Amino acid sequence: MTVPRFTGAKSKTTKLAVLTAYDFTWAGIFDAAGVDAILVGDSVGMVVQGHPTTLPVTLDEIIYHAKLVVRGTRRALVVVDMPFMSYQVGPRQAVRNAGRILKESGASAVKLEGGEAMAETIRALTVAGIPVMAHEGMKPQSVHSVGGMGKIQRQEDSLLRDARAAEQAGAFSIVLELIPQAIAARITRELAIPTIGIGAGPACDGQVLVGYDMLGLTGDFYPRFLKKFTDLRAEAIRAASQYAAEVRNGSFPGPEHAHD
Repeated sequence: MTVPRFTGAKSKTTKLAVLTAYDFTWAGIFDAAGVDAILVGDSVGMVVQGHPTTLPVTLDEIIYHAKLVVRGTRRALVVVDMPFMSYQVGPRQAVRNAGRILKESGASAVKLEGGEAMAETIRALTVAGIPVMAHEGMKPQSVHSVGGMGKIQRQEDSLLRDARAAEQAGAFSIVLELIPQAIAARITRELAIPTIGIGAGPACDGQVLVGYDMLGLTGDFYPRFLKKFTDLRAEAIRAASQYAAEVRNGSFPGPEHAHD
């Protein structure tokens, strides 16, 4: 999967499937499953590092995780989130840091939050040869200004304006997070680039979920937009409990697990 093929998928009937991953093993599994893109999300701060928001994730940390994902990927497009304050200062900072991400990790594109306010930055990145995926709607890096995570964004005019600005600045696709499905459908119709929804309804050109959420690894996290396709957390607890019990009662390791 390349950036032009990803963008060109909008004209096809098959929707784009995107998942987040943060390491070699899960990237390889999702890649083998045939997903179109793997996002090295700053959600790593919450589902891997245990923070309440994405804000603490650093540039060096996201580059580290991107390296692991690229090593595990053979087919899917790898897109990397630019962490909080790695691009907001201005276009020059953004180009320098995005350049580091692609150069050091081997990924193909970066993702940043913002539309109209970030148009100059998106344009500078694309001029530098760095593909950009934009992100509108609920922007996790703006958690404090919007009043918390998970807030649905309903400002149709500003959402459409931001999406258009991102496209005109050169973004090759755009994530729409937590916006009413009718607004997402309108944006999808009016943009020539693919929209990737998360909590934005079925009309988007593709969907993205946090891989850990999709696998049921994040426990009692049940937002309306999430479908857990399995419950690996429960299965992992069962397996680890059985392992501990067998170690304690002496049934593991057995003779078949020992060397003479």
